[in-house]
Amino acid sequence: MDGSDLPLNSDLYACAGSRAVRALLVALATVGILIGATRGAFAQSSEAALRIEAKIPLGEVRGRIDHMAADINRRRLFVAELGNNAVGIVDIGQGKVLQVLGSLKEPQGVGYLPSTDTLYVGNGADGSLRLFQGPNYTANGRIDLGDDADNVRVDQPNQRVVVGYGAGALAVIDGTKTNKIGEVRLPAHPEGFQLGTGTGLAYVNLPNARGIAAADLSSGKVIAIWPVGGASANFPMALNGDSNQVLAVFRNPPKLGVFDKRDGSIVRMVDTCGDSDDVFMDAKRHRVYVSCGAGAIDIFDARSYERLFRLPTASGARTSLFVPEFDRLFLAVRAGGGSPAAIWVIDPAP
Repeated sequence: MDGSDLPLNSDLYACAGSRAVRALLVALATVGILIGATRGAFAQSSEAALRIEAKIPLGEVRGRIDHMAADINRRRLFVAELGNNAVGIVDIGQGKVLQVLGSLKEPQGVGYLPSTDTLYVGNGADGSLRLFQGPNYTANGRIDLGDDADNVRVDQPNQRVVVGYGAGALAVIDGTKTNKIGEVRLPAHPEGFQLGTGTGLAYVNLPNARGIAAADLSSGKVIAIWPVGGASANFPMALNGDSNQVLAVFRNPPKLGVFDKRDGSIVRMVDTCGDSDDVFMDAKRHRVYVSCGAGAIDIFDARSYERLFRLPTASGARTSLFVPEFDRLFLAVRAGGGSPAAIWVIDPAP
């Protein structure tokens, strides 16, 4: 019990029988009021902690912006400008666009392999995976996957790149030789997916199959497909390393789903913002960030999955990238309402 729970009334005063006791009761009641006020102030300060630090203009970028990747050493951000058929390269420190890679075909996913200084771009319109060699990002080959090359994930310890594509497949690329070395066939087109650390497993959202696949990249086999219950349109995915859980965000209805990585059982389903396309874990703060085209970022406690607060953003701003090494969340905001397209730099402190 704190002081706010202590009844302060005439009966207590009568029983107290002394000025000292009455003074103590008043003090306890005052402490209770201060505790309540402090709790309210803490909630407000926590909400204000996630703040928009800067807005980096992208120039003449129209239409949809898809996923992003980062070059940590050079402090650069790669932005898939799907509507422009280009990838923008942003210098985070200088807060400006350094270079634009054009003549692409609806770039959707991007991934950067630091050991070979290579940028990989998945193109939806022609199914190609384009390679660009740093530091000047000159074109350095392509791998034709056939159709709808989408999300790109980098397995840095094993020097591999994994790409979702087509009616249902993951392509495994040798990052040192830049050739396709394996494939996992899936029952539907893969959307957001993640690679398990040190396990050789990939966890894949399959919205058209209303499930999540667990696949072994080495054997090329799907080892399980988990049903997702009544929700549908599961696009973004993250892994919660603290709790051995897979997080998938659904659009219909808007839900954050929590799945046990061991057997795919549903742990929790909680409401979130609409039209989500990215979700990230902030291990340092034990938070989950969900970015949504409905114009918001939802922040959840990664242990209880209670929503902590909601940050209003902009309509259509559904793709984002959390970079722990920069300790920043980057949000891609498309042009609209007289405002140009931009990358919003969001500070998640404290």
